[in-house]
Amino acid sequence: MRVYNRPMQNKFFPYIALAIGISALSLSAMFVRWAEAPGPIVGFYRLLISSVLLTPLFIQQQKKLEPIDKKYLVFPLLGGIFTAFDFAFWNSSLKFTTAANATLLGNTSPLWVALFAFFIFREKLRGVFWFGLSIALAGAALVMGSDFLHHPTLGLGDLMASTAAIFYASYQLITQRGRKHIDPLRYMWLVGLSATFGMFIINVMLGNSFTGYSAQTWVIFFVTAIVSQMVGYLAITYALGHLPASVVSPTLIGQPILTTILAIPLLGEIPNAIQWVGGAIALAGIYIVNQSHLQTQEKTPNA
Repeated sequence: MRVYNRPMQNKFFPYIALAIGISALSLSAMFVRWAEAPGPIVGFYRLLISSVLLTPLFIQQQKKLEPIDKKYLVFPLLGGIFTAFDFAFWNSSLKFTTAANATLLGNTSPLWVALFAFFIFREKLRGVFWFGLSIALAGAALVMGSDFLHHPTLGLGDLMASTAAIFYASYQLITQRGRKHIDPLRYMWLVGLSATFGMFIINVMLGNSFTGYSAQTWVIFFVTAIVSQMVGYLAITYALGHLPASVVSPTLIGQPILTTILAIPLLGEIPNAIQWVGGAIALAGIYIVNQSHLQTQEKTPNA
């Protein structure tokens, strides 16, 4: 059985790829805001267009590599379902909260990954993890509390973004296992295919129209598919193949920071003092949780 994990290589390109990936993903909130379409529709076309564009590469990989064992297909299929719900909730959250809040709360997935590992897989978590979790939750509470006081939606967008983080964490957990048996490109394509069907069903259930959008919105559909999905995810996947998770995971926390900075000139969203403080506290907590969980995994022998 082939295991698709590459050894770490001390080269400059993986770090460049990581920076490109974070920058591309940081623009996701802007694209959803600029598109004159429901959030789940933006997510659907982001997945559909990127999957179509990646199909030739997928076919090429199919010819070069050994066939995927059918029993492992459950991993990308489940990953796609989790991705569909992640996109549906997160894209929708941007209609009710700021890009900074949605990105910050959507990136609390490391907290859920660690908690799932504790309750489901019985991984032991150190005291520093619970300390980091407390800090992260306190920071998130400040961010969400600020929205609760200033918006009539009573933090609905923040709740949606937090829910998206749970599905994103589920995707990460299932992918952690699936990637041991399927190479990155074919795994990403299968996830995209599954997620596209999932998003289609979600949009049908919500009664969203798939047509009738302006030319500008169609351009945004294509741009977010290429920039956020293809460039962003492929760059991060490449970096994960050459850099240790202890380097990549904490660095990804820079995404909500960059989104917050970009949202000021691009969307005219200026966080208030409470949001700045709460965001900084939450990011510090997420970083501590991330590092603690990675150290726990390194000390736990593989079965």
